[in-house]
Amino acid sequence: MTTVINVPPSLDDVTFEQVLDQIAPLPADEKILVDARHARWASPFGLTALLTLAQTRAERAAFAPPEAEETVSYWNRTGFFRHATELFDIVGSAPKQKPAGESDVLLEITPIAKSDDVHEVVGRIQQKAQHILTRELNLDAKATMGFAMTLSEACQNIVEHAGRGGWVAVQTYRWTKRLGRRVVVIAVCDAGVGFRQSLESAPGRTRSDRWDDAMALEEAVVRGVSRFRDPGRGQGLAGVRRYVGRWDGKLSVRSGTARIAIVPSWDEDVALREGLAPFGGAQMQITIPERTAGR
Repeated sequence: MTTVINVPPSLDDVTFEQVLDQIAPLPADEKILVDARHARWASPFGLTALLTLAQTRAERAAFAPPEAEETVSYWNRTGFFRHATELFDIVGSAPKQKPAGESDVLLEITPIAKSDDVHEVVGRIQQKAQHILTRELNLDAKATMGFAMTLSEACQNIVEHAGRGGWVAVQTYRWTKRLGRRVVVIAVCDAGVGFRQSLESAPGRTRSDRWDDAMALEEAVVRGVSRFRDPGRGQGLAGVRRYVGRWDGKLSVRSGTARIAIVPSWDEDVALREGLAPFGGAQMQITIPERTAGR
């Protein structure tokens, strides 16, 4: 028997919880069909999280692509189907791959497994990022260097802590629903050990009674704690947090059963969510908005 998992029409870091809520009661080896036929839009987080979901299943999942031609075309441009065909059993035929061309996809969905992958990703995006940040988002030229660092640190988190490969994607679009401004979004997802287990592996680590996924996220994201004891470790996320704060951006990180967010004034998200459906690894989203007059 196959259980159908319905993908919401608009898939992002918030609505992806609907997918996880459907999967939570199921054993990892149960056959599932991820039904995206009615999907109309997906953020970089939504697409990379779908690939990450496939990696968590003991039994290979099936996947039904969106029916809307425009949606399929966009997902194709992001490189989603190139990787999805390796992880899912595609219902029907997968769309034919087309050259990426010019689009709002700054960085196609790219696998990250080692430090060389991180260097390649940063090198590929730097020139595009400079154009987007300065000309379209009206940020200072110096924002470009910090953007590359932020992307690098977010990806390096996979290499150092996940214990397995993950995914990164970068996109720019006009966020009409919340801001009415353009944003650039970095999504980094993996199905690895997650923050709690990573911190638990630190030598001499003692756990308090309250120790859980939420506390692990607070230590890693807010306090800059790392499983590595040498000086300077754990500062990667601190650097990401400073960059996001400087440009009035948003950082959210999900791991296990919790999600933490550094919330700017333009967003209404909750800073800490606990008791979420369990999901392996860590999933991060960084959102940098267009700068407007007076900001």
